[in-house]
Amino acid sequence: MSRFIPIGLGITVLLFILYLAAEYLVPEFIIITFATIRLLSPFIVAILLALFLEPLVGVLAGRLKMSRAAAAGASMLMVFGGIILLLTLLTTRLVAELIDLSVSLPRYIKPVQEFITGAVEQGKFYFFQYPELAGNIRDNLGAITEKASGMAGAVANFLLGFATGVPGAVLGIIVTFIATYFFIKDRHLMVKLWLKIMPSPWGGRVLEISRAVAGAFLSYVRAQAVLISLTTLQAIIGLYIIGAEYALTMGLLIGLFDVMPVLGPATIIMPWAVWAFISGNIAFGVKLVVLYLLIWVVRQTLEARVVAANLGLHPLAVLAAMYIGLKLIGIAGLIGGPILLIAVQAAIKAQGWPKS
Repeated sequence: MSRFIPIGLGITVLLFILYLAAEYLVPEFIIITFATIRLLSPFIVAILLALFLEPLVGVLAGRLKMSRAAAAGASMLMVFGGIILLLTLLTTRLVAELIDLSVSLPRYIKPVQEFITGAVEQGKFYFFQYPELAGNIRDNLGAITEKASGMAGAVANFLLGFATGVPGAVLGIIVTFIATYFFIKDRHLMVKLWLKIMPSPWGGRVLEISRAVAGAFLSYVRAQAVLISLTTLQAIIGLYIIGAEYALTMGLLIGLFDVMPVLGPATIIMPWAVWAFISGNIAFGVKLVVLYLLIWVVRQTLEARVVAANLGLHPLAVLAAMYIGLKLIGIAGLIGGPILLIAVQAAIKAQGWPKS
């Protein structure tokens, strides 16, 4: 019996140390980590962009015999210029639809006004028939008014913060682009400098793990870009097929909401369908519901497979990592879970860490 006492004491001490770490050290570490990431975010994004552009730089420098400096500038001009051109074309079409929508808006507002007027008249009848119900409605309206005032203040603060943050964001974008160019241009020099600073074999191992994690992040972003693009195309084509007006505008809006895991396409499509049912356009409402179900089924079917194909992992492992990450740290865990999984996989494959 006495031999179990040291074991019990050891376990107790270990649990106490873990408790202290979880209570005091881990929160501070998380705060410091996020503050550091926020401070270095332009350079972190620049490194990821440099890794993303590296294959194109390699082609330009290898096949066209361009210097890395010229290849870096050309690759950035081609990729970012193409993105800007595509956004310009989409924006032109989008503005045309929005102008048309602004002209047609009274036609859409009139049914809403009629619906609200009818609801108010119906409410007046119940208001006078049932005094107790009227009191409850009055109390609820007061609470709703207070919440609306609070939301208005929050929106105003958000807009003010957004406006004051624009100069800093512009500066961050400029720093990111400049840093991306130099990370591409002087990539080999930076790797050599790192290997000189870090003792062997730690420098190479850390570099290998860093490349794996950065590559995993880019792969995850690529996978999500594929899924979001597919959702947007489905929405635009589907809305054109069912005869919806402003299909491009609404399709792009659905794709934008698909970026937000908590909201998703349902935030746009389902209220639209409900309004179609209320306004008597039953057939169009059914078409919208069917379109949403199609988008949802395709997304759920392909998400784990596309992410797994880009990360080189089994779909079940990716699904488990996303679920566990979501449960542990919320929405960020949907991205952090697979990235952490690929980092662990890279560490295991790194032929073992050097022994001290």
